[in-house]
Amino acid sequence: MSRELLLFLIVCITLAACQPVATATPVPVLPETATSPTATEPSEADTATPMTQEVTLPSCPPIDGDVLNQMRVIEENVSQLRGLQALRAVERSLFTTEQLRTHVVDEFLADYSVQEAEADAALYFLLGLLPDDLDLHQLYTDLLSEQVAGFYDTEIDEMVVVCTGDFSGIERLTYAHEYVHTLQDQRYDFETGLGYSNAACKDASQRCAATRALFEGDAALLQEQWLRRFASDQDLNDLQLFFSTFSMPVYDSAPAYIQADFTFPYLEGLFFVRSLYLKGGWAAVDEAYLNPPQSTEQILHPERYPHDAAILLETPDLSALSGSGWLIAAEDVIGEWVLLKMFDAQLSGDDAQTAAGGWGGDIAILLDNPSLDEQALILLIQWDSMRDAHEFIAAFKEYGARRFGDADLSTSSSAQWNSGEYGGLVERQSNQTLIILTSSPESMRALRAEVSLPARALP
Repeated sequence: MSRELLLFLIVCITLAACQPVATATPVPVLPETATSPTATEPSEADTATPMTQEVTLPSCPPIDGDVLNQMRVIEENVSQLRGLQALRAVERSLFTTEQLRTHVVDEFLADYSVQEAEADAALYFLLGLLPDDLDLHQLYTDLLSEQVAGFYDTEIDEMVVVCTGDFSGIERLTYAHEYVHTLQDQRYDFETGLGYSNAACKDASQRCAATRALFEGDAALLQEQWLRRFASDQDLNDLQLFFSTFSMPVYDSAPAYIQADFTFPYLEGLFFVRSLYLKGGWAAVDEAYLNPPQSTEQILHPERYPHDAAILLETPDLSALSGSGWLIAAEDVIGEWVLLKMFDAQLSGDDAQTAAGGWGGDIAILLDNPSLDEQALILLIQWDSMRDAHEFIAAFKEYGARRFGDADLSTSSSAQWNSGEYGGLVERQSNQTLIILTSSPESMRALRAEVSLPARALP
C-alpha cells in the first residue's frame, strides 16, 4: 500500500508494548557500550546529540524547549540501548488526528488503488478469510486513521508523531519506537540497501513482509527495553490512563484475518527479533540486516532462518483460457502466514500450524471472468518434504469438509467439492499440491486442464 511506511499502531502498543512491562519475562539489556558490528568508527557527529530539524504544523502545539529536550533525551536513550548513532539530521513533524487521516488518504493509500484492493479482497474471499462484500480499501483507510500513533516515511526520511495535546507517555513511547526506524534507515538504507520501497515491494511481497517484520520487531523490542529502563512513573501512569479510555471500534469489528495481519509485523516480528537477540544480543539483530529474512515462514520459524530459502515456482501458461474469457487479475506468493490464517479459520491452532508448516514456496494466480461473472484462484504450493505435502492434503480435506461440506470426490491424494455455491479441488503430486477455488464445476474443470502438476521450479 502506497509508500512502504513504518507505522506505529496503537493496537500494537496495547498488545506488544504495555502488557510486557508487567507480565513478560524481562529481556536482558546489553551493556551500554554495545555497537553495531557494521558501524564505522564514530565521528564527532556520531557521538553528539542526534541532529533533528523541527517542522511544526500550525494546528499542533509548537515544540517548546521542554518537549524538544525530552525528544533529544529519548533519542539518546534509544541510541544507547540500540547501539546505533544518528548519522544525519531527520525531520520531525507533529500531526493532529485529522491531519493524519488526510495523510492516510493522500499518501499511505495513494498507490494502492481501489482495483488493487478489490483484487486483494477477492483473493482473501476465495481463501475463506474475508466476506465477499468487504470494501477493503475503505477498511484500510478507517483502520489506519484509527490506529496510527506515528510513522516513519522511508521516502522522505521524516518521522511523525500524532499530537494529542501534550507530549505525554503515549507520544514519548511512539517517539522512541519511530526513532529506531530512523537509526535503521540511516545505518542500513531501507530503499537502496534493503530494497524496501513501494516499487520494489509490489513484486516481492513475501520478502517485504519479512523485512518489515524485522524492522518492526526490532523497534518493538527496543521500545520494551526503553519502557523498562527509561520510562518514568508518569509515563506509565499516562499510558495506563490513555488505554483506560481508548477504544478501537474499527479494529474490533474488522475480520479476524485483517486484525491478525495488521499485527503480524509487530507481534511475529518481535518473536523473530527476540529469538535473534537472545542468541547474540543486538549484534545478532544487526547481522540480520546484512542477510534479511526472505519469507513469512522464516519470521514464524526463526530456527529456519537464514537457511530455509523459499523455492520460486514457474507461473503456468494460462493463455489458452483467454479464449473463454478468463483474465489474470493478480499474481503473487502468499506464503506460510496466509496459509496458516486460512487453516485457522476452520481448524484448531495446532492442526493449522501442522498443515501450513513445511511450506517451501508457492505461486497464487487470481483469475477473473467478467462474461461469466466468476473469479477463481489457482494456488500451487511446493512443500519441503513428502510428509509435509501429505499433512497438507489431510488437513485440506478437513478444511474443505468444514467450509464446503462433504466432498463429491475423494482419493488418497485428492478431493473435490462441486455442489455448493463455492467449491474447490486439491491434488498432490510428489511434494507439490494444487488448489483451485471457484464457483462452478465447469470452470474448475477448465482451469484444471490448463495447469500441469508438478510445476517447474525456477533456477
